Amino acid sequence: MPAEQAEPRILIADDSLSARDFLKSQLTALRPRIYEAENGVDALEIACSKYLDLIITDVQMPGMDGLSLCRKLKDDPTTQGVPIIILSNLESDQDITKGFDVGAVCYLAKSECKSELLQRVERTLERAALLRGKGVLVVDDSNSIRSVVCRSLAQAGFRVVEAENGREALSRLSSFQPDLILSDIAMPVMDGQTFCKAVRAMELYQSIPFVAMSSSSDRRMLRQMSEKGADAYLVKPFNVEEVVLLAEKLLSDHGMMLLQERSRLTRERTMLLSAIASLIQALEARDAYTRGHSESVASISKSLAEHMGLPPDNVERIVLAARLHDIGKIGIADSVLLKEGKLSDEEYDNIRSHPLKGAQILKPIPSMQSILDAVMYHHERMDGSGYPLGLKGSSIPLDARIVAVADVYDALTSNRPYRRAMSYEEASVVIKEMRGGHLCPDCVDAFMTMMKDSDVGGSNGQKRQRNGKRQVQNAQ
Repeated sequence: MPAEQAEPRILIADDSLSARDFLKSQLTALRPRIYEAENGVDALEIACSKYLDLIITDVQMPGMDGLSLCRKLKDDPTTQGVPIIILSNLESDQDITKGFDVGAVCYLAKSECKSELLQRVERTLERAALLRGKGVLVVDDSNSIRSVVCRSLAQAGFRVVEAENGREALSRLSSFQPDLILSDIAMPVMDGQTFCKAVRAMELYQSIPFVAMSSSSDRRMLRQMSEKGADAYLVKPFNVEEVVLLAEKLLSDHGMMLLQERSRLTRERTMLLSAIASLIQALEARDAYTRGHSESVASISKSLAEHMGLPPDNVERIVLAARLHDIGKIGIADSVLLKEGKLSDEEYDNIRSHPLKGAQILKPIPSMQSILDAVMYHHERMDGSGYPLGLKGSSIPLDARIVAVADVYDALTSNRPYRRAMSYEEASVVIKEMRGGHLCPDCVDAFMTMMKDSDVGGSNGQKRQRNGKRQVQNAQ
């Protein structure tokens, strides 16, 4: 089951208490929130007042039968998207057809419930979760065709927007981003071929499914639409259920492909970060005085970014950049990196090259593109005296400015061969002096407020020093 369906909300409508209890027992593995109704009238009231993921209904019930309940639910825009499973002792082909005609997604004989109900419910919920909220743009110059197709898609749970021709459809794209496009071919103003070509020319819509509709089954026309970028072709007149099933299949396949791709990228990213983490550990193992520096800078950067109210995605990006901000030091020789005496000009220039080296290491990796700025520019200064490019003021990316404050604070409060670790109070004085010249004023102000709010240093001015891996206390 998808994570968002951990507690599906299911309405069971059946006039038999024992039947409802049996159905509930069959669904316990899903840990659902169950609502019960003993007739169609009560079921309709619950469906109109509660958010539901699924409705399971009997056909023969007093007051309002299951078929009438389905019709009313599918006629109401607020409930027409909720999938309905019909359970019944009526098993003839005619009865089953009636069930599908009123909008049920599944018709199951009660005798098959014990062996098939759970599987059918799981499949229905998974498909509904995958398709929930998907948008379809329907383009056709025929009002009657648009009306029928749009109504059927809306009843299946899709968000639907319509247009009379290709030009109007293009204008709809400015305010509506569809997941699927259904378009007639022969239309005035702009025909379907021109519209399809225009859609495929836009990067945002190059991969979404496009279905062409036409009364012509000419092979040449089919080939032309395929060359323009159409993924499927419907020949008029068609049964509207064909449209719904095709839309569900295309979007399910497309959605599963995207989910699989996202999962693949997540796995690759995790493996990549593990490999990079190993490099960072190897880097910091060269120098006992900087061991744990990257994680500490990442922790402080995270706290500062959150304190500044940045969105979660931005915070995540900044944390990753902070972890990798010194990755370029891998390319610095030990004789230079670990030298305790004064560096020569050439050696100092070598040290100053590590931001650029870091960006060069990460640049070939697609998933690292968003953090290149912070890695490359975290040693730039507000007055333009930093490196590697001498950027000034707001031309320095915010991510880099945040990491710079965290980097300086952690360096000041860490033991070094040439000095002891500063206390919070001592480091604060230095950082305040750097405000506006070296460090971003906004970031420094936010940092000082954050540290004060977290009571680092203590109300009695007690000094806290950091040694080795210990991170800044209470600033996370």
